[in-house]
Amino acid sequence: MGVITTYSANEARRGPTLALLVFAGMLAGTTSGWAQALAPDMPQAPAVELPTIPNLNKYANPKAPENSPLAHEPELVLSAKLSDDGNPIGRGLVWRVFSPEPGNDGKLALLATAKGGTTSFNLAPGSYLVHVAFGRAGATKRITMTRAKRSETMILDAGGVKLNAVLSGGARIPPDQLRFSIYENHEDANGERALIIPDVKPDTVVRLNTGTYQIVSNYGTANAVIRADIRVEAGKITEANVEHRAAQLTLKLVRETGGEALADTAWSVLTTSGDIVRESVGAFASIVLAEGEYVIIAKNKDKIYQRDFKVVAGRNQDVEVVATEGAATATSASQPAEGEEPLD
Repeated sequence: MGVITTYSANEARRGPTLALLVFAGMLAGTTSGWAQALAPDMPQAPAVELPTIPNLNKYANPKAPENSPLAHEPELVLSAKLSDDGNPIGRGLVWRVFSPEPGNDGKLALLATAKGGTTSFNLAPGSYLVHVAFGRAGATKRITMTRAKRSETMILDAGGVKLNAVLSGGARIPPDQLRFSIYENHEDANGERALIIPDVKPDTVVRLNTGTYQIVSNYGTANAVIRADIRVEAGKITEANVEHRAAQLTLKLVRETGGEALADTAWSVLTTSGDIVRESVGAFASIVLAEGEYVIIAKNKDKIYQRDFKVVAGRNQDVEVVATEGAATATSASQPAEGEEPLD
């Protein structure tokens, strides 16, 4: 059945907007009727009440005692000394607690760690292996925990060593040209010593257990090497100064004395017995050599020039090899290194 709608003059002026509103109302009423016809009455689902969990916090702090399984276990307080009569070490310690029995992989399980000075762990009753490290020094102890609090002081029986080197006559060596290595004092079946610490910088304190060690000092990268034995005592810093009998040379190939260095020159430095000490390429070759006699060979454009030279300990020099036809000849100009005084 159709529906006839009439509009007044004012309503007609409002145009299609009012017609759309009326049509929308009619459509809404019709849709509601269709929904009631298609969906028979169904009982409403009962409201579900969520269960309440008592003492449930929105955020569980893992560091809170109530959330730590070991918080109520007995406490083990640990400190360490370098020697029996020393003071507790306040920093620089690394503590590790291990299970005393190896696992399936044959290794001890690491249970807890801490860094700093005096520290504490909460451990269940049982047996543990506690290791403390201070630099390269360390100590291990088996500790059995009961239900009572326990304090333990570990004696590292360790000291320190500080290494440096000078030239013959006391001249200073630039720190960036010095490096040290520390080896065990005893040799293995092959006659070799185990390397403990490589590339130690000058004036650096290295922590070691009490004992005797061999130090190797390298000045430059050639053959200026000094070996010495040192003794580390508990609670003390041992300062070791070695003396290098060596000098730094700057090699250059010139057409005449005092002339410009020739580029693309290949250098070889040999001992008098023919062993190669160092090889390099460039207009200037800087090398540190131990005191002694050497043969210097310069090769440029398929021509070879050679000269004999003697290195004097502590005397840094510029060495000129003069490129001449026929037999090779050479001259040298002795100059003190920057910031140093001549030794003669």
